[in-house]
Amino acid sequence: MTQALPTTLQCPRVATREGGLELSRIVAGMWRMTEWGMSVEQRVAFIEQCVAMGVTSFDHADIYGGYGVEGLFGEALRARPSLRDRIELVSKCGIKLLSAKRPAHTIQHYDTTGEHIVASAEESLRQLHTDRLNLLLIHRPDPLMDFDEIAEAFTRLKQAGKVLHFGVSNFSRHQFECLNRRIPLATNQIEFSPLHTAPMFDETFDGLQDLGVAPMIWSPLGGGRLFNANDTNAENLRLVIKEIADRLHQPFASVVFAWIMQLPSRPIPLTGSGRIEAIGVAVTGASFTLDRQDWFRILRAARGHEVA
Repeated sequence: MTQALPTTLQCPRVATREGGLELSRIVAGMWRMTEWGMSVEQRVAFIEQCVAMGVTSFDHADIYGGYGVEGLFGEALRARPSLRDRIELVSKCGIKLLSAKRPAHTIQHYDTTGEHIVASAEESLRQLHTDRLNLLLIHRPDPLMDFDEIAEAFTRLKQAGKVLHFGVSNFSRHQFECLNRRIPLATNQIEFSPLHTAPMFDETFDGLQDLGVAPMIWSPLGGGRLFNANDTNAENLRLVIKEIADRLHQPFASVVFAWIMQLPSRPIPLTGSGRIEAIGVAVTGASFTLDRQDWFRILRAARGHEVA
């Protein structure tokens, strides 16, 4: 079933670092795809509609959907092979879940050994029905991670043409810089929203801006809490964003995406919805810039106190 496109806007593109990987300014996050109940034909249509809006980058992880999402997306690419050269595929590895699909796992844990990184990437390629990933990320920091071993595994995958660019997710500034000294990293995918502003103040964004690296942003709408959290601070934040959105005649969520993308580190937000309308709202957020005073009104409401 094909839905009408919610916007005629075209999502721009952004380089994650100078001369490096280009992604769409909004990335379609696939982690909930197993919950969307889409047929193969509907998945193909969804991907095509995203691409038509300029949203060409799709974010995965080996563990999403209990190790099931990449296979669902791969079925769509198998049904429409011409899509592969029009999109960028992102995946992550480094977490082992307890799952009937992984009977050897006896405890949920991290694994950033070179052997696991290579095996996970190769399995993602099989599931996604492709010969290369545009970007592979270490999903979370591992207390046992060896930066040299990770860099060597990344180099092996790049030399084999299986992964074109590498990055990390949820790394601190220091952790990012340790690995980036060994192999160039394209991004650090981190949690950020008006309800979670820590990266703005813990040097994460500052460090990435200094290196010219654009972060990817997961949970930009606070996992939906921006719409439904009922604590006093969240309610006040919601009222401030709504007042700005109404005055600008823009959707509420578009204002949030615009607020995030206005940071000088050039954040690249992920969506988490299977509704093409929701992705269109995110794309709209890339089409306008907030007045500086409005931007700080949102930050003041987010922090619950004056910011200057």
